Amino acid sequence: MVDISEVTAVPSPDLLTPDNCAVLFVDHQPQMFFGTGSGDRTGIINSTVGLANAAKVFDVPVVLSTVAAESFSGPIMPQLADVFPDHKIIDRTTMNAWEDVAFVEAVKATGRKKLVMAGLWTEVCVVLPALSAISQGYEVYVVTDACGGVSPQAHEHAVQRMIQGGAIPVTWVQVLLELQRDWARAETYGPVTDVVKGYGGAYGLGIVYAQTVIGAHAAG
Repeated sequence: MVDISEVTAVPSPDLLTPDNCAVLFVDHQPQMFFGTGSGDRTGIINSTVGLANAAKVFDVPVVLSTVAAESFSGPIMPQLADVFPDHKIIDRTTMNAWEDVAFVEAVKATGRKKLVMAGLWTEVCVVLPALSAISQGYEVYVVTDACGGVSPQAHEHAVQRMIQGGAIPVTWVQVLLELQRDWARAETYGPVTDVVKGYGGAYGLGIVYAQTVIGAHAAG
């Protein structure tokens, strides 16, 4: 029951903010993309880079990780590396990133309890660390459009498994706009709309149109 006297105009503590979350990118590598069949791979790449730019705009800490980069899977995708050119990439042998000490220490070093996670494949390299992190008290938000599995069923069943384990499914645009949350935040208004114009598809084109025809601050 709602106590009207206690209702105030404040955001839920469940919402993502630049100060309470970290973004984890797991195994966005060529060999993993070759085996991805759950959706359009170009779309997954676009969503991943959009998410990376969202984290960069708001200075959210990130963890970048690969698996068997030199022996099997290849380097992290260059579009992602370009967003964070000086960032350390943690290479592992474990399919479950949460069983790699360096990865877990990097997550702990962020000091954040909300983990926004994306990776390939959904049913292995995302499910395993997501459930492992949840079991140790973290809140996990899975960016489903920046993930991919070997088949539509593999991806969807993995997402459902994570939801049943307590994870929260989101999309990259949802993360971006949740971090902004108020168009009056002028310091990030421009960078956020730039990210949308670059990676937001028709939404981005809508902003281009509105700003061109109506005015610079016509879109939000």
